Parts: sequence; C-alpha cells; structure tokens
Amino acid sequence: MEGLYHKVIVPMITSPILGFVGGFIIMGLLFALTRNWRPVWVNRVFGKAQLLSATYMGWAHGFADGQKTMGVMALALFAAGKSVDWQHAPSWLQFLNTPKFEIATWVKWVCGLAMAAGTYIGGWRIIQTLGHKLVRMKPINGFAAECTGATILFVAGTLGMPVSTTHAITTSIMGVGCARRFSALNYTLVERILWAWVLTIPATALIAYSLVQLFRLFGWHF
Repeated sequence: MEGLYHKVIVPMITSPILGFVGGFIIMGLLFALTRNWRPVWVNRVFGKAQLLSATYMGWAHGFADGQKTMGVMALALFAAGKSVDWQHAPSWLQFLNTPKFEIATWVKWVCGLAMAAGTYIGGWRIIQTLGHKLVRMKPINGFAAECTGATILFVAGTLGMPVSTTHAITTSIMGVGCARRFSALNYTLVERILWAWVLTIPATALIAYSLVQLFRLFGWHF
C-alpha cells in the first residue's frame, strides 16, 4: 500500500499542480524573453519551434501512457496463459502464449497503433476544446504548454510513476493561459474538466468491480 501511495496517489495529485505552476512559470519567462519582439516574429519563430515541442509531447505521451497499456496487456496475457493448455491450442494462437511476464514485440506495436488511431479519431475534438474553448492558444502558448506537459511525463515516467497525459497537458495549458491573464480561461469548461477527473476514478473502479462480480456469477473465478 505504501508503494501505491507514493507511486500512484501522490503523482496523480501533484502532476496537475506541477503542470499548472510549470506552465505559468515557463510562459512568464517566454513573455519576458519576447517582450520586445514584433508579434509577427513571435508567431513565426514559435510556429517552427512548436514542431519540436509537439514532437517532444508526442514522444512523452507514448513514454507515459504506452507503458500502462503494454503492462496491462502483458499482465492479462500472462495471467490468462496459466489456465490454457497451449499444447492443444491452435498454432495460429501460439503468439498469445506468455509463459513468463514480458512484453512481446507485437504488444508494443498494437499499443502504438491503438494510441495513434485514438489520437487520429478523437484528437481534433480535444485540440478544439483545449486550444480554442479552454483558452485561445497561439504558437508561443502551445510551445510552453507542450514543453511543460512533456517534461512532467518524462520525469514521472523515468521514476516509474503512471501519471495522466491529459492531466499534465491540460493543467499546463491552464497555467499558460493564466500567465497571460486569469480571465483568459473558460472557467465553466475548467469546472467540467475537473469534475470529469474526480468522477472518472470511482466510476472506473465501480465498473471494474461489477465486471469481476459478473464473471464470478458465471463461474469465472480469478
């Protein structure tokens, strides 16, 4: 339980706070750096720099969230494999055989493709919400938010802490918006996002508990 507290609960609470504070500080530093620049040059320079920060954010997303998905899949394969007679299983299913807990190459590919497909399907709506409805973003704002969020994910992932990419980047954007002015944020949307975060944890726990009880009802014991 102590490991759960330090590795999961504490990072889950502190990562959004660090995202907000980090975004606020980095955006403030960039404002100080570019205060004498012409707006056209700010947009031009950070429009190109955002290619690097977006790449950094994309890599950090996989570095953080990809590990969780691969771990769950590998654990499920390892646990399920204990109850399967692989000697009599069809040859085309042998790739599922996981006699020891390890992450197969095909699991890595599946997770990567699933994350790419999910981003492709729902990414634009998220971009509209965070980059237009939550706060109006310009290239310099996007650069600051992406660098902040990606750094949090990188540090947390290096320490083995499964933090949320959504929490990190969303609060980074909030911090960046407040660095400009606190009224720049859409606080109605902020409230909806925070409530969604609060309700997600008990909701998923309840669904998982219900599924386990349903499986037991049908005789599937764990």
